[in-house]
Amino acid sequence: MSIFKTRQNKKFSYTPRYYKGEENPFEIKHKFEEHRKTVGKVGLKGKFENAWDDYKNSPDASVKKRTLIIIGILVFIFLLIIGFDLSIFFPKG
Repeated sequence: MSIFKTRQNKKFSYTPRYYKGEENPFEIKHKFEEHRKTVGKVGLKGKFENAWDDYKNSPDASVKKRTLIIIGILVFIFLLIIGFDLSIFFPKG
């Protein structure tokens, strides 16, 4: 027993009983790995480019509308926080 040596973990060659696939059953994958490019390990610029491509080429047409609504709500909340006079948006009556 040496003070500076760490114990090695035991290794077992376990195979699950009812597993019939070709892949490794113990490999942990991301949920959307097969469907999107943005999951891979790319730099920050690459992630933004991949996300932008997914956004532009999305089959769902309501994505752009939903994005604009979310951005509008966030801008409105930001204007309320900084104390912007919102009365210019409403007609005087």
